[in-house]
Amino acid sequence: MSDVILALDTSSGTRTALVRDGRVLATRTQLDARAHAEHATPLVAEVLTEAGIAVGDLTGIVVGTGPAPFTGLRVGLATAQLLALAVDLPVWGVPSLDAWAAGAFAADPGLEEVLVATDARRREVYEARYVRDPGAPGGLRRVGDFAVHRPDPVAGPVPAVGTGTTLYPEAYPVVVAAVDLDPGRLADIGLARARAGEPVPLTPLYLRRPDVHGVPGGREPLAPTTPTPAAEER
Repeated sequence: MSDVILALDTSSGTRTALVRDGRVLATRTQLDARAHAEHATPLVAEVLTEAGIAVGDLTGIVVGTGPAPFTGLRVGLATAQLLALAVDLPVWGVPSLDAWAAGAFAADPGLEEVLVATDARRREVYEARYVRDPGAPGGLRRVGDFAVHRPDPVAGPVPAVGTGTTLYPEAYPVVVAAVDLDPGRLADIGLARARAGEPVPLTPLYLRRPDVHGVPGGREPLAPTTPTPAAEER
């Protein structure tokens, strides 16, 4: 039986892809970062129509869990969960930064380590460091936790990728070129982890910082938390 996976990510704009057995059948991207609710469902419908796939033919849904601002991220999570509930499908969560890292490793076969930095607004970035790991589901492994902080110059020539590298080039002197967040890679990672029995939680990673201080280097680990309305991005 074929694996037909719908992937959806609203961490930065709205991206969706339909993947069958590792091959992308259709994909859509809308970079409007403030209109996720208007785009998510229509883009999903477009990829299904283009690929000639009915919702009932899907075998799973993968959704990006951030880190990202509250308003946009909740749209993707809600859309994926409602669709999965309607047709009784499994839905798996994958951190969006994982897909950025997977794209970097695919773009440069010799790359062994990459730093992903994406826009957290408020002049901050989300960061996570990854290493290539052929033995891990999805082919990569995150080193440490996610962090949110003001962009600091990277110590050493660590290649970086993500929207943060464009916004703050002085902090990321070595950049992996021509890499974007590919929802198809999100699908691959989610399916691989689910098959391996690894956790694929739907816990969202929001923009809010936890109430902790004193983390070395000014970097605070990002807590998976549901903020109050006052904590939404301004």
